[in-house]
Amino acid sequence: MNKTVTVTFDGRGLHPDSALNLKPNKRYRIQIISEEQLPAPPKENAWDILESLADTFEAPEDWSIHHDHYLYRTPKRN
Repeated sequence: MNKTVTVTFDGRGLHPDSALNLKPNKRYRIQIISEEQLPAPPKENAWDILESLADTFEAPEDWSIHHDHYLYRTPKRN
């Protein structure tokens, strides 16, 4: 099981900011990383990232009506 939690050190012990739901009297290995060493959170939200990945496609005005013609070269419908 891998779990990331934020804790506060009061000089004597580590205090988690939220419940851990761990089994008592069982040994666990922890890794200490100060918040200064963590990468900065992204300045963009998910929508900004998706918008930057999206692109536009130039197509004829009747694209939605004659999409089979443009995709598969079938004759245009009347």
